[in-house]
Amino acid sequence: MKSLVRRCLILILVGVQLLAVHAAMASDSNLQENPWKKFSVDVGVFLTAVDSSVRLGTGLGVDVDVEEALGLESTNTVFRADALWRFTQNQRHRLDFTWFSFRRNGNRQITEDVAIEDDDGNRITILAETGVEAFFDLDIYELAYTYSFFQDDRIDLAAGIGFYVMPIDFGIKSRGLLDEEGQENFTAPLPVFGLRMDVALNPRWFIRTGAQVFYVEIDNFKGSIMEFRTALEYNPWTHVGIGLGFDTLGIRLEAEDEDWPGIDLKGNVEFNYAGLQLYLRLFF
Repeated sequence: MKSLVRRCLILILVGVQLLAVHAAMASDSNLQENPWKKFSVDVGVFLTAVDSSVRLGTGLGVDVDVEEALGLESTNTVFRADALWRFTQNQRHRLDFTWFSFRRNGNRQITEDVAIEDDDGNRITILAETGVEAFFDLDIYELAYTYSFFQDDRIDLAAGIGFYVMPIDFGIKSRGLLDEEGQENFTAPLPVFGLRMDVALNPRWFIRTGAQVFYVEIDNFKGSIMEFRTALEYNPWTHVGIGLGFDTLGIRLEAEDEDWPGIDLKGNVEFNYAGLQLYLRLFF
């Protein structure tokens, strides 16, 4: 159901954008200045719906849907920051940086047995009907480079590569006569390939879109990322604008050994979100 809602939202937003582009091109044929700014910073709030599951075999041997089984929040409101820098005179070469983080906690009486490992590697089973507390923390950092292979005073179309770094920390603790707990943390560094298109509807209104994908399967490691984002932006002042964006991301990791550099995961992690971002843009 969440996947269907996310796809419908994407189709609606794309359709609205196409209509807006067509209307703007028909009504306003000239822009007075280069709309592509050299530097900008976006800061704002990001409201997301989250769906995730984990199976970790070292430190925490557990296989659960963390929202349903452990009571973690399925929505998050977080701070998000984005920045871009066009570092050449022709403004075709661009660097982007993004950071935001999820901090989620929950407690629930579990309905089935959950196996964990303590710090000494001993396997412990938390029995059904036991109250547990859990947390799932995820930071997302991305650095991306794009080159604008088509750029005029209306459209900036670019392709490039990026690099995600995602520290993940997950833990569970039982509440009862016998307190037991397990915790696992690791970092997932993954590259992505992407396309980006910015459209200047007129000197004040912009549509910004982008998509990124990654898939690799090496020995005992599988990893994939699929991300899509779009935003409608209004710049009422010389160096300040506001925007409303939609972003969806799906991450899947599966590993039984350290076959991918920087990942010491044994198990699998699936993390999906779809959310709205309201942001303030400072640009020069």
